[in-house]
Amino acid sequence: MIASRLATSSLKFKPLSNVLFRSFNTQPKETVRRSFRSKFQQSTASATETVIGNTPIKIGQLAVAGASVVGLGAMGFYGLGLSNKEGALDRSAIWPQYIRDRISSTYSYFGSSISITAASAYLISKNASLMRVATSGGLVFLFASMATLIGSGMLVRSLPYEEGKLNSKKLAWVLHSGLMGAFIAPVALLGGPIVMKAAWYTAGIVGGLSLIAATSPSEKFLNMGGPLAIGLGVVFASSIGSAFLPPTTKLGLSLYSMSLYGGLILFSMFLLYDTQKIVQKAENSVHFDPINQSIGIYMDTINIFIRMASILASGNKKK
Repeated sequence: MIASRLATSSLKFKPLSNVLFRSFNTQPKETVRRSFRSKFQQSTASATETVIGNTPIKIGQLAVAGASVVGLGAMGFYGLGLSNKEGALDRSAIWPQYIRDRISSTYSYFGSSISITAASAYLISKNASLMRVATSGGLVFLFASMATLIGSGMLVRSLPYEEGKLNSKKLAWVLHSGLMGAFIAPVALLGGPIVMKAAWYTAGIVGGLSLIAATSPSEKFLNMGGPLAIGLGVVFASSIGSAFLPPTTKLGLSLYSMSLYGGLILFSMFLLYDTQKIVQKAENSVHFDPINQSIGIYMDTINIFIRMASILASGNKKK
């Protein structure tokens, strides 16, 4: 499912990476940013309200609002200890040190992945030549990006983990995180305020969902694997459709809304699932690979961030 999540993030990001700037080297950077934001907003559902109506967008927004209410309720219910079953947070007091080390190491790699990706995206956004490549559009660039990201991710997961050594797996992990940064670098053209707001919103979502997963009964979200796989297929298909159908059609707008808002809900649920899976693996696995375990929550976070940036950029036009 990791490969599908990589591909889904690639397809969802197409509205950003597919806006062309042939004169990137000759125009002032702020002019390019304004042009990019304008074109991006026009390519999203907010620009279609007066053409075909925005009912699919409103449905998506209502779904996200409902999911947020459920999430807040779950945070209060499990966080206050109202559940009759213990969660990971309750068991953590009696964990042996090796379980603590496994979980700590996983989240260290997760945080490092986010840092490498952010640094890569920032450095590329400051280089006009690299940004011109990053904002190249077309199917060839899209599928080449997907193949590169999926291939690097599969390479990381296939290599053996050795603690305390700078080996091929860690080098592949750094490369994969850097490539993801190169892929999402065009988001910088939406402007610093939107990017920072999206980052803070993403951090809030990830933190809140991680708390829910840690305080919930251990099997609560691990049983969602089947439904999540089906949901991923639906969002993946919607992302494919929205990459080719313009949001100026009812079908295109519906697919866009499913990919954007449905994807936000889906990857939030994946975060709950992957968080509890990390704890389960740390408690029960003989051979534990913290890099592989961190990839799931890393990809969930990237997908949430991309969608938050898209939502904020689309909504910014109305202000």
